[in-house]
Amino acid sequence: MKPLAGVGETRFNGRFDYLLIASLLKPGSRVLDLGCGDGSLLKLLVDKKQVIGRGVEISDDGVRQCVGRGLSVCHGDLDEGLGDYPDDVFDYVILSQTLQAVHKPELILAEMLRVGRIGIVSFPNFGHWRIRWQLLVTGRMPKTDHLPHEWYDNPNIRLLTVKDFHDFCASRNLVIARAWYLSGGREVRVVPNLLAKLAVFVVRKSQRKLR
Repeated sequence: MKPLAGVGETRFNGRFDYLLIASLLKPGSRVLDLGCGDGSLLKLLVDKKQVIGRGVEISDDGVRQCVGRGLSVCHGDLDEGLGDYPDDVFDYVILSQTLQAVHKPELILAEMLRVGRIGIVSFPNFGHWRIRWQLLVTGRMPKTDHLPHEWYDNPNIRLLTVKDFHDFCASRNLVIARAWYLSGGREVRVVPNLLAKLAVFVVRKSQRKLR
């Protein structure tokens, strides 16, 4: 595995993917962060990349924390779509470790690429070898640093693998423009479905071209 350029072993609030995502954005871009939680990523993007940032969060506590950080975030359920936003109003729409927690992932991905030119999606890879090993040896639902919950209080309801996401995009005519497979702060270059703990994808509609 190779240290990730510009990220290495550095974490931001425990999240390697935040720094990678920040490195992908052009300064001053219009950005929508879906499922933005306490606003840590959005605040990073506003402060470091001077983006024009907006967020959507279902948790009342999360919205309050975002507002306390001075962020423009609204309360909303992603499973109801993004009807309040017109087409192509954002340069980037981010879905950072949120895809696995929604009921309607197909709707969310379609909506994010309707309102935004480019989508950035990250999620924990359920195909990682440690997860497979735990399930095989213990016969119980696995727990990892990215999937730390017990089965009975787990907010992640759509566990997926790197291969699952590739297959999904191919079947929905979505283009994976770039992809990174991570294990800690290192980039996985071989058999990512087995070795990567976390995946980050840049996606777009097939008829669109990146500038």
